[in-house]
Amino acid sequence: MARLHLLKLCVGVATIAELESRIAQRLAENDGEQVHVTRVVPKRAADLLDGGSMFWVIRGQIAARQPLLNIRPFTDGDGIGRCRLVLEPTVIPVLPRRCKPFQGWRYLDEARRPLDLDGASGTDALPEALRIALRELCLL
Repeated sequence: MARLHLLKLCVGVATIAELESRIAQRLAENDGEQVHVTRVVPKRAADLLDGGSMFWVIRGQIAARQPLLNIRPFTDGDGIGRCRLVLEPTVIPVLPRRCKPFQGWRYLDEARRPLDLDGASGTDALPEALRIALRELCLL
């Protein structure tokens, strides 16, 4: 299997800190489980569950990711098929990369995924706004 990821716009969120705040709120509402509900069930679920993540686009930049734990299709009260994407509540910042807007979610191949900010480059100590600005100037 080839590792695969999902790419999703994080609408209404301006920073990684704001995303983390929303996650904390949802954890309290959902008995400690963080889920994201989507309308379409991914057809390549096996590849996604083989170490894949949900990458979040924040303000036009791929900015963070959350490991994907499970995919649970369900039918809502109106009879419409939907899907719960169960995510690890930990948000991992990634090296910001520009991303054009799109609807829904997109697959992201392992080879095209942004690298995690793991401390090796020292950029993770920079404020998020500065990292984004430096990336836009092609200095990161």
